[in-house]
Amino acid sequence: MRILPAAGGMRIFTSFLYTDSIDLSLHSMEPLKHECGVAMIRLRKPLAYYQEKYGTWMYGLNKLYLLMEKQHNRGQEGAGLAVVKLHSAPGDEYLFRERAEGASAIQEIFNSVYASFADVPQEKLADAAYAERYLPFAGSCLMGHLRYSTTGRSGLTFVHPMIRRSNWRAKCLSICGNFNLTNVTNVFEAITSVGQHPRHVSDMHILLEQLGHRLDREVERLFVESRAQGLEGMDITHYIEERIDLANILRQSAPLWDGGFVMCGETGSGESYAMRDPHGIRPAFYYIDDEVVVLASERPVIQTVMNVPAEQITELLPGQALLVNRAAQVRTEQIVAPKKNEACSFERIYFSRGSDADIYRERKALGEQLTPAILRAVGGDLEHTVFSFIPNTAEVAYYGMVEGMDKHLTEEKLRRLRSKADHTEAELRSILSAHVRTEKVAIKDIKLRTFISEGKSRNELAAHVYDITYGTVVPGVDNLVVIDDSIVRGTTLRQSIIGILDRLGPKKIVVVSSCPQVRYPDYYGIDMSRMKEFIAFRAAIALIEERGMQALLEEQYQKARELESVSHNEHVENVVKAIYAPFSPEEISRKMVELLRPVGTRAEVELVFQSIEGLHQAIPGHPGDWYFSGDYPTAGGSHLVNKAFIDYIEQDYRK
Repeated sequence: MRILPAAGGMRIFTSFLYTDSIDLSLHSMEPLKHECGVAMIRLRKPLAYYQEKYGTWMYGLNKLYLLMEKQHNRGQEGAGLAVVKLHSAPGDEYLFRERAEGASAIQEIFNSVYASFADVPQEKLADAAYAERYLPFAGSCLMGHLRYSTTGRSGLTFVHPMIRRSNWRAKCLSICGNFNLTNVTNVFEAITSVGQHPRHVSDMHILLEQLGHRLDREVERLFVESRAQGLEGMDITHYIEERIDLANILRQSAPLWDGGFVMCGETGSGESYAMRDPHGIRPAFYYIDDEVVVLASERPVIQTVMNVPAEQITELLPGQALLVNRAAQVRTEQIVAPKKNEACSFERIYFSRGSDADIYRERKALGEQLTPAILRAVGGDLEHTVFSFIPNTAEVAYYGMVEGMDKHLTEEKLRRLRSKADHTEAELRSILSAHVRTEKVAIKDIKLRTFISEGKSRNELAAHVYDITYGTVVPGVDNLVVIDDSIVRGTTLRQSIIGILDRLGPKKIVVVSSCPQVRYPDYYGIDMSRMKEFIAFRAAIALIEERGMQALLEEQYQKARELESVSHNEHVENVVKAIYAPFSPEEISRKMVELLRPVGTRAEVELVFQSIEGLHQAIPGHPGDWYFSGDYPTAGGSHLVNKAFIDYIEQDYRK
């Protein structure tokens, strides 16, 4: 068995792929679990071509594994893959699927796939024709998915890809996606109105039935055409499979979808598609050469796996579909007219792969943009201020913050040098030696697991997730500035971070968020749906109660109830905006400090947030800011946030 060495503890075998038993979450970047990821491979040559050129017909499987593993940050609740053979004979299986749950799902599904080849003699395993005829997963159309649930549903039933089978290859459909629909009810009503009877009310099951219905109609249309031309037997099959057009199916289905999405699918006869939502909320990138078509949620993943420069990778445009037919011919087609660009800014800040050149630059810009606000928080005293970051996901923004401080310090040095004609050597040394003080003040003890789910014991354990670097701060003298990528719930700040930073004895702790205050749920991907989870919202409620403004809550609640009767296809007012409106961002921040500051904290604590204006300056190409502004790009978003407010009043506030 030939072994090809690779980095990161992974070995790729020509007949088997094995991953050393290491915890991939223990890399320098902390794992994120807030988005799904997709990956597609379409081989454009026969399997024998890859056997001859690369030494294995498993070229597609190996590349799919890498595409998925390189996107493991996008979902650790489950993973799955589907593979289609192009040349199976009647009576032979042609659509294969493997799924698994849990953090090790990627390894599990590929171990299972490659284990199915373990007993095959080496000479037969190296025979591409034999593999395509007899071995499972030896196909040309490959699709993978990484799952992080956004609906609260779990279990293997809800792990993508999902499959709809038929005795017609062209009617068989496997789909997956990085998405969340905000109008599942509307789609459900649409498909039941034509007589369908879905077995589940989850968005993915409903999409499968909707797309499957349209696929059936397309196949039946071509069937009638073929019979009208006098065709019989397998000639009918060939006629259908050579002419089926998935763009027709998407044009009939996609206009009903409200939300952010990248939808992917492949038929049993070898057609495949990937489509992006018309606002461009969720990302997708693709690469094409004469050997392969590759699509993934992240650009640098394709760069790394295919060893190609960024310039050769294309971003799928809003409302556009990438379509590959059975003959591996590729085209793009506008399925839905593009709408206002609302590409997600939080995607860039938080859960995208940071190795992308643009994302790296944007994250640095987010840190640098905060320079004036941080200087105000520490009274301009850089001599007695230490800068750091926590957690590791904020590291790039930290570099930008430090660069901003360096630029400020350079200007300050010039000012002091110009302040008089002659400086003593001691004065010059003092001016020139001034520097930005940076330290690694907190280290996450990743091996420490919060395995206790409830109660005081869990809180005590959480308080020790981070270790502190003692001696980095002069007690009672230094300010300590730490940057985070976001503050959503504030739980870690309250239970762990502020407390451990206070042990260093700083005069003041300034916690900086590289993004604005997260005030609203996201309904296009991330699992943040309950209003009480947001520390910014809890701070606004506390201010309302402090100032006797409870009537505002009742007023907005009644308004939300009235708006429930409006169709989810129509935009409505976001009633939660009025809850924040009476207060400045600074007032909200100060109240957040009161709610998050642990009892007994000695240091003064201040929160500094990115402004929405600064956000857009740093990330100009991704203006979607509904997390922070409440300006949802689709009608369904405002309906759902109003429902979340109703639920908060009825289930939390009035309890």
